[in-house]
Amino acid sequence: MPADTESAPRILRPTRAEIRLSAVRENLKKLGKAAAPARLLFVVKANAYGHGATWLARLAEREKLAWGFGVSSVEEGLALRASGLKSPVLVLGSLYPFESFVEAINSDLIVTIASLDAAGQVIEAARKLGKQAVCHIKLETGMGRIGARKPAVLKIYDELSASGAVSVAGMYTHLSSADTDAEYTAAQLSIFSETAAGLEARGARGLILHAANSCAAVNFPDSRMGMVRCGIAAYGLAEGFEPAMSIKTSVVFVKNVREGAYVSYNKSFRAGRPMKIATIPAGYGDGYLRRFSNKADVLIGGLRCRVLGNVTMDMTMVDVTAVKDAAVGAEAVLLGRQGSEEITAGELADIAETINYEIVTLVSARVPRVCIE
Repeated sequence: MPADTESAPRILRPTRAEIRLSAVRENLKKLGKAAAPARLLFVVKANAYGHGATWLARLAEREKLAWGFGVSSVEEGLALRASGLKSPVLVLGSLYPFESFVEAINSDLIVTIASLDAAGQVIEAARKLGKQAVCHIKLETGMGRIGARKPAVLKIYDELSASGAVSVAGMYTHLSSADTDAEYTAAQLSIFSETAAGLEARGARGLILHAANSCAAVNFPDSRMGMVRCGIAAYGLAEGFEPAMSIKTSVVFVKNVREGAYVSYNKSFRAGRPMKIATIPAGYGDGYLRRFSNKADVLIGGLRCRVLGNVTMDMTMVDVTAVKDAAVGAEAVLLGRQGSEEITAGELADIAETINYEIVTLVSARVPRVCIE
């Protein structure tokens, strides 16, 4: 039975994303066991990769499944605090403008410092508030996104430590190719280790060192260090973990068409024979990509039913000719399992030529998330 839903009013439209809490729970337990004795940072940015950040963070805090949470912005961190969460929250992105540091410090968020300029801003913000800030320094080792190189990291540490206004609690980096390039990953970890040694020589003690994402945590034991940042594996989007999200709706219209009939915009499908076609209320406005047109399958009656014609903003048509007694109200599964068949995020990602966690992250806000216990 549903445990809760993000939608304030009653859900009338049948399209929804079901999130199985049991899957997230078991995935986090498995990650925690693999990472031990390192801490676990549960990455819940982008609404927990589309799964619902508040619920899942509450689950992890309540059951002590993670040390803290990773977010991409101050706003995401403030939302967790507003929901009552007390665990450490690390903002993984660079902060701008200056007021971002003030808001973060006020709400006890751990900020990322990736430049000398940011170091100066966080010191100023902390002094302005009369409250000590807590930060992790971001080291650039080859991702090429944000981060300071080793010499700058050492200067940043010196400046922050001397200020008395900021506590440097950790240092981290991002492994860009842990799933594709072991040699490059090893080189990144080597740079990280050298920099950590440089900080220790300056008197840094007790820093939380972290580099591992989900893939690295499983495949590179040396990357686990003091903390592991888990994202895709927690949601079951990595091999060996259980997918948590299903996207379901119901058939709202069924019709028979003659040979030669056209379906959807721009006559994008032409029936080569008499067919039975069902319409389901889900489209690219819900995050069901237009790239799935004439290529993806939807599960109805335990069978794979091909999408016909262009996916539209709010509706999609599918072939239910082979489905016995296909009717309005029949369950349609766009992502997940029905009977012995399953459509995975990986399958949809292959069609769209993207990655599986983009598929779930793009599920739009108008699709209510329903937690299933």
